[in-house]
Amino acid sequence: MSVVVGIHIRILASVSVLPLMLPSSPVVNGSQLSLSFRCSSRSDRGWVAVNRMEQSMTRTLGLIGSGMIGSAIARLAIGAGLDVVLSNSSGPASLDPLVAELGSRARASTPSEAAKVGDIVVATIPLTAYKSLPADAAAGKVVIDTMNYYPQRDGRIAELDSFASTSSELVQRHLERSRIVKAFNNIDFQRLFTLARLAGSDERSAVPIAGNDEQAKSDVASLLDLLGYDSVDIGTLTESWRSEPETPVYVKPYFPTQPPEGVTPEEAYRWFTETTGVPVSAATVRGLVAGTERGTAGGYVPEDVSSLRTDADRNWNE
Repeated sequence: MSVVVGIHIRILASVSVLPLMLPSSPVVNGSQLSLSFRCSSRSDRGWVAVNRMEQSMTRTLGLIGSGMIGSAIARLAIGAGLDVVLSNSSGPASLDPLVAELGSRARASTPSEAAKVGDIVVATIPLTAYKSLPADAAAGKVVIDTMNYYPQRDGRIAELDSFASTSSELVQRHLERSRIVKAFNNIDFQRLFTLARLAGSDERSAVPIAGNDEQAKSDVASLLDLLGYDSVDIGTLTESWRSEPETPVYVKPYFPTQPPEGVTPEEAYRWFTETTGVPVSAATVRGLVAGTERGTAGGYVPEDVSSLRTDADRNWNE
């Protein structure tokens, strides 16, 4: 596995390595996109995200996990005019700085409350903690699963190692009364935030989604469209392995190059934070997924990367 994937897994969680500076809003056609998604350098588009939000059934996004991926999704949701309810394993007070940054459309609560009030729920915690997801509170809800299997972090899971199940099928089994859709698991949080584009943009990117319920996938596709992405349906949860770590569509396509060889983990981290992502079209995603062959289960963290892990990393994906 390339260094960049290892960075995504561990280094980006560690604020002790280098400070991470995300732009306050995504970039559209070379210009900053306002948090209301009202500004575009292509004035003839006349597209306003609020209008799309009015057509969507989603008004509130409930996030279980509010770290790297969760906070990026929250920023996009706020920018699209949605309300967000954030939660993590450390309690609402720990999210005060993020809530203050996001503004009046954001508030912090417990995972159960986030699941109850969210029109769509996003589960973005380490896979090893998936059984902590509130099954009763999430009953009847569409739940987006961003989680991936990394054995060095999650420990070995026999069902995944033997290919008897995919990680999303484990989540669906736990949340048996919810409708699980795999999404946002194949792109790192930095590119996730900065590659968002208005509908119709030539630089619009796509991400794969998978799920057993067609309506749930349609709902998630509508949400992704609102957040700035096209979606590519790759099948059921049984097929969701096609977007998991070590597959062709995982992380790498959204980078213009691979990190330079022979650099320190700190230098690789800096490269990661400073490298501008490249758009990946729906056609490209389809092609990458179609050519996927199943290999070893789970992602791998290079030793030089995992050696920099700190206590802060325990909540890297929360």
